[in-house]
This record gives sequence, C-alpha cells and structure tokens, in this order.
Amino acid sequence: MASSRAILIGLLLPDPCDKLCPQAFKKEARRILLSSALQLQGWKSTIESDEGLRKILLKFIADFSNWDFSADPYYLEVSRALVKAAHGEELPLVVDPFAGGGSIPLEALRLGCEVFASDLNPIACLILKVMLEDIPRYGPKLAERLRKIGDDIKQQAEQKLADLYPVDPDGAIPIAYLWARTVHCEAPNCGAEIPLMRSFWLCRKSKRKWALRYNVVRQKNTVPQIELDVFEPTADKDVPAGTVKRARATCACCGAVLPPERVRAQLAAERGGADVVFDADGKRVDGARMTAVVTMRPREKGRHYRLPVDADYAAVRKAHNRIAKILEEWELNGRQGLCPIPDEPTPTGGGSGAGRAFSIQRYGMFQWRDLFTVRQKLFLMELCNLVANSEMENMAMAMVVGRCASYGGSGVMWVREGEFVANTFGRQALPIVWDFAEAVQLADSSGNFQGAVDWVARVIEAWPGSGTASTQQANATIHPLADQSAGVWFTDPPYYDAVPYADLSDFFLVWLKRVLPEYSLLQDPSDMQNPLSPKVAEAVQDEMKYDGDRPKNREWFEETMMKAFAEGRRVLREDGIGSVVFAHKTTEGWEALLSGMIGGGWTITASWPIATERPGRLRAQESAALATSVHLVCRPRSETAPVGDWGNVLRELPSRVRDWIERLQCEGIRGADLVFACIG
Repeated sequence: MASSRAILIGLLLPDPCDKLCPQAFKKEARRILLSSALQLQGWKSTIESDEGLRKILLKFIADFSNWDFSADPYYLEVSRALVKAAHGEELPLVVDPFAGGGSIPLEALRLGCEVFASDLNPIACLILKVMLEDIPRYGPKLAERLRKIGDDIKQQAEQKLADLYPVDPDGAIPIAYLWARTVHCEAPNCGAEIPLMRSFWLCRKSKRKWALRYNVVRQKNTVPQIELDVFEPTADKDVPAGTVKRARATCACCGAVLPPERVRAQLAAERGGADVVFDADGKRVDGARMTAVVTMRPREKGRHYRLPVDADYAAVRKAHNRIAKILEEWELNGRQGLCPIPDEPTPTGGGSGAGRAFSIQRYGMFQWRDLFTVRQKLFLMELCNLVANSEMENMAMAMVVGRCASYGGSGVMWVREGEFVANTFGRQALPIVWDFAEAVQLADSSGNFQGAVDWVARVIEAWPGSGTASTQQANATIHPLADQSAGVWFTDPPYYDAVPYADLSDFFLVWLKRVLPEYSLLQDPSDMQNPLSPKVAEAVQDEMKYDGDRPKNREWFEETMMKAFAEGRRVLREDGIGSVVFAHKTTEGWEALLSGMIGGGWTITASWPIATERPGRLRAQESAALATSVHLVCRPRSETAPVGDWGNVLRELPSRVRDWIERLQCEGIRGADLVFACIG
C-alpha cells in the first residue's frame, strides 16, 4: 500500500522542473504546501525555486508513505488538494485491471480520484466490493453492525457446538488441540504407529519452555506403542528429535525409516490422515493422533499444556456422528443444492505454478473437505449457515468466514515461539502439514471467530473516508471501459507461474459459496457449470490447464499479457500515464514483458525499483527472490511517433545505463535488483 500510494502521487503530479509543467500548478502547489499545517522545517526558503518545490513534493510523498500518516487529516487534505491542482475539478479515472486485493485502487480512493477496479478472480472481486464500495459507502456504521451481528452469531454457534469443545473438570478452557498425522512402521516385527512430528516442542520462549517426550511400551504379542508425556525441559537436548523430515518418517520404536512414497501411500488411504479412525465402540484405532491440548485457566496468565483424555476424543466422535447424519439427510433429500461440506476437487499437482504450490493430492486430499478435520468442517458448516441466515445485508461477514477458514484447516501450525495458531497461508501454497493445530474458534484465543470479526471491523474503522469505486468482474484482455476513458492505468499483473491465484482462492471460494450460493460475483462468468474459480482465461502460466486445445504455457501467457497491455493502451487517454509493477528473476521474462508492452502500444519512460518485499518472508528464505518490485512508468505511444536509427540507440545506450546505475547505487540498490531496474 505504501508503494502504491507513492507511485500514484508521482504519476498524478507534474514535475515542477519539467519545462512543460503548468505555471498554475506550481503556484497552487506552493500555496497548498505553505498554508497546510505540515512541518516544512527548513524548506520554506527554497520553495520558490522549481528545484526546491520538487524536493518538497518528494519529501511529502516520502512522509505520506509512512503508515502512521496514511489516515492523517493533514496529509489527506494536502494530497487531495495537490491532485486537484494538477487536474482541476475533473479528477482522472485510475484503472487497475488486475486489482486483486485492491491496494492500488484503495490508494487512488485515498487521493480522491475516480477509480475502476476489476479482476477475473471471484474472491478478489468480493474483496474489492467490500473494500472499495461497501466500506466507503457505509463507513463506521458497517463496523458497528458487523460486531453486533458477530456477537449474535457467536452466541448461536456456542449453543449448537459447545458440547464439541468441553471445558476441563478443573475449569480450564481448551483453546487449541494439537494433532499429528500417523503412519505405521513397515519394518519386520515392528508395525508401530509413527506420529509424524516435525518437533516435540510445545513452547520455546526464552524463559518458558514446554515439550513432549515419549516412552516406548512393549508388550508380548502386540506391536510397540509410544506413550507421550508433557514436561519442562532444562536443556534443548532433553527434547527428542522430530520423527519426520522431507516426507521420511523415522520409527521411534525401532529406528527404521519409512520412505516418502510409503508415507504418501499410507496417508492417501486415509484421504490425508487429518481425521481420527474410530472402532464401533468409539475408541480411536488409527488416523490422526491428538498429541496435546492447550488450555487457559481462569484468573491465570499464560498457556497450559496437558495430554489428551477420553473426553477429548469423545467430543471428536460426536462431530463424526453429527457430520454423518447431515450428509445422510442431504443424500435422502436428493442431494439438492451444494453438498453441506465442500466436495469440490482440489488442484492437481505436477507442472509449474499449481504443481509447485500444491502437494495435497499426493497425500489423498482430492476434495477440499479433506483439508479440514471433522470438527473443523462442522464448525465452518454451521458458521456458513448462521451467516447466510443472518440479518447482515452486505459482504463484510463473508470476509469473517474466509478468515475463519484460513485459521480452521489441517494446514495450520502451532507457533511454539509465540504460543499461537498461525494462518494457513504462511506462503502462497498449500503443502502437507504433518503436525497441526486445531484452534477452538469459539474460545478467546488466536484464530478464533471473535478475532476474525474484530480484524474485519478494524479494517472498516481504519478507512479515513472517500468516495466509492466502480468494481466489476472482468477479463483484462476484454476490458469493459470505453476508449480513452482513463487518465491513469496502473497495475501489478501476474508473473508467469509465480502464483496460482485461482487454485489458491478456491480454498475460500468453496466455503463462501455456501454463504452466498446465488451471488453473481462468486461465479465463473464464462462457464456457469464450473463450481470453482475461472481457470481457462486466468492470466497465469500453467501447462496443466488448456485454453481450448492449447496449453497455457509460456507463449500463451506472453500473448495474453500483450492483449491486456493493448487493452490498457486502448482505454487510456492520449495524455494519460501508466505504470506496471514487475519482479522476475530472468532476462527472458523481462524481455517478454517489455516486448508485450511495446507490442501493446506503449513506450517506457522510467524504471524504478522499490523495496516492497519483507526480507524475512518465507519466499525470500527459500530462493533468490528479488528484494524489490520494479515499477515501469510508461506512456501511450503515438501512431505518428518518429522512427529512430538503431545505430544511434546503440551509441547512446551505454551512457544512459551508466548514469541510471550510478543513480540507483546512490539509493542503495544492488545486485540483481539493480540489473533488472536498468532493463526498463
């Protein structure tokens, strides 16, 4: 959001040092800056010069990019006044055809512009509608109503589901159940159950440490068993090593190693192994194993850990029976409507994009329901029903359901260093998670329903006020706007096979369709029979998918992006300006992007690398990811533009590149980021 805000102001304001900069703008900009309450400090003496005015504007952009000032009335007033000074009363229309989560259009609204935001992805469209239409339209009243309806839904959910999360006899309240998927040792004369544990640590803070340890119990004529115990280690070496690494499982009883293909085969037979297998008497005999229960005690600080007891498994057994009855009734009613729990197919692995992001089908998780435990499925199903039947007439509560889903699957980890439940999406992928946490979403702890309501309400309350945007579900290669209707075309497009957006969004879509089954934005506009998000027209590279009989390979993606750039050129006014965000590690990717922009009718005028990525993110730790996103600034190329001589270009190029490298080095840009910024 900070980079979008900075770039937008730069795109919208003329440069005072440009010989074509209107004198009227410079005069009005000086008046606005001098009359504002902003602290210009030592800049007042230099504002009368064009260079001084430029420096003050750049300082303003830098300061306004600070999140602390994003809703500051003075910065909002000054920024909007400067945009009006540059464009008059008829403010430019800012267009983003790959709007996604809405950072660019949101910042355009903050600056007072007219906005048109579109995306093909249903989840993106739902977010855009809430962020750019509902929140500006209803304001803080929307947050008040959300909290009230949220309280009502929580009370109803507690009445329906309280028996599935029983309170301990001593009054302690479970806030999370820790689980491990299990496989069986295949070594001769063993056959022991192997809980797949990445680590036996429960809490690993500097002054507070708890962990699990195990004892091997051997009895005549039975397979060995592992008994767990919660203890407080005095040294790291006291905690046993994990039992699984890179899909290889080590038996704690005999030391044999189960290879990845056998681990996958055993879990696949249990559809991922996230659920318990009970016998006819309700006793656990296989499947997921509960390793510990995290509790909070009244009037006591901190988390407590205990071993699971029969009552914990009995509650899970109740959830099994309840789900079975619900599905049986659905079958008896002729399978009318959507299945109560998501039975839509998960993404296929293999290939690029989705192949790297998804390994779940290799473990037997072929339907989205397989990513959730039986109790998680029951909670989300009841939540969807309660929200669908609530008095909430807008989509904000759907955001709450999505957030609950992201904290309510078997891909959720227990963060030992902070003692909280993490989000499913630590990165843009859905891998197998061996030992996972089941948050109690009706409790007062991380990952709970009330917290989801609060997060959404706080987003609503944080918005400083603006007009509303126009949002629409649309294909970027067939843009709905008329010719020359936009003043700014600014977008952050997909990068080849970097992120399988549609496949990832289905994680949320399958639940939201059960909240809003008839909502048009959650449909595939090109195929109403498709229960999931649009994949054919999505502008990503994925060789596993086809557009007709043509695979969606590199060539298909590049052609699609050229069509999108051409559409951007068509809807932009002749005096308009554009910007495209790009971050790719190969010169081939850059060559294709630039060729697409040139072929689409653009000319590139600047290339700015901006540090938009968090250095500690998982993606940066796993690969040589770029630290910056390069923002290419471009203008519509005139049909009457003169044609240059290639020889002159070659002679001029070295000096141009050398000057740009020196300038970027002064800004601290190094390595691959420096090289790719110069390509523009």
